[in-house]
Amino acid sequence: MKKICIIGGCGHVGIPLGLAFASKGYFLSLLDINKKAVDSINSGNLPFVEDDAEELLQSHIGKNLIATTDENIIMEQDVVVFVTGTPVDEHLTPKISTVVSVIKNYAPRLKANQLVILRSTIFPGTTEIIDNTFEQQFGKNRPYLAFCPERILQGKGIEEIFALPQIVSAINKESEDMAAELFSNIAPKIIRLAPKEAELAKLMTNSWRYLEFAIANQFYMLVESQGLDFYRIFNAMKDDYPRAKYFAKPGLAAGPCLFKDTMQLSHFYNNYFTLGSDGMLVNEGLPNFLVEQLEKKLGTLKGKKIALLGMTFKADNDDVRESLSFKLKKLLEFKIANVAIHDPYLKTASLNEILAGADGVMLGTPHREYKDVKPAVPSVDCWGFWNTEE
Repeated sequence: MKKICIIGGCGHVGIPLGLAFASKGYFLSLLDINKKAVDSINSGNLPFVEDDAEELLQSHIGKNLIATTDENIIMEQDVVVFVTGTPVDEHLTPKISTVVSVIKNYAPRLKANQLVILRSTIFPGTTEIIDNTFEQQFGKNRPYLAFCPERILQGKGIEEIFALPQIVSAINKESEDMAAELFSNIAPKIIRLAPKEAELAKLMTNSWRYLEFAIANQFYMLVESQGLDFYRIFNAMKDDYPRAKYFAKPGLAAGPCLFKDTMQLSHFYNNYFTLGSDGMLVNEGLPNFLVEQLEKKLGTLKGKKIALLGMTFKADNDDVRESLSFKLKKLLEFKIANVAIHDPYLKTASLNEILAGADGVMLGTPHREYKDVKPAVPSVDCWGFWNTEE
């Protein structure tokens, strides 16, 4: 059975993929520089919340799955997967060099007969740049190279890897066939594209989701600014009306992907992707609007105790990366409020302690633990989590 190494394998992209392949009998090495995460995996414990992953981890760790910091293990593999994505810099420009430098760092340990798979979101044209890098180092007898983007919802990775079609692209037919054969063991369907098509498909998917939130957030601010109840209108719009069935709810559009990938797509189109830019202004401006809402209800925020509930970037998950709840906290503090934060996934005081004596409540993240909270003081909930309108 093939040996697979996932570089950066102890993160949110690597662990679900590694467990999925391990469950099919492959030998997996999760290579990571994070020793704490490596030790956690080897002890049978997940470093973060991931549905259905714990049982798989305990079934395969030490058998056909290991985590390691030893880079030399790369040379023993048949398949090497890189999960380094493309970040954006302070000018919202894609930092392609980040991906290239990571691969160059490990390239001396790669072999010509290995299949190298790029897994995380990358800027269009990056696969070709990596192939050129391999050509310079190995010549014509270079590693096989494919880009097969992850498409999973964080926290639901195991379930979705086995349920969703897998896009496969590569620099030549032989590499494409190898990648397609590999992923056909865990995905129900293989969709083949050219590399740049696959790179764009991933960015467009995330940008489309970001814009879904943007129009919902724009409508929320439009309605609420007029003193009307957004969810009264929203529920009426969706009630037995099929064309509004999938209309997104408002909420803080955060996390490590949607914002940056929308900005990458904008850069790809020479900053003419005006919908994406406008969506960014709406989504990033929502926290300001929410703070203004609470300020109007309380008259002033100065000296008031504000209970901010939920600090992770999405509900029922422990990931705080790029969470806009922290922006809410800063904005409230700028208004000289005394902010008390609570999150069931972080080390904070108890919910009762945070709510005790609060003058106002702000819902940052709609964790299930907050469903029965009934604020006795003015509150702001853009998610409609506490909405009782039928």
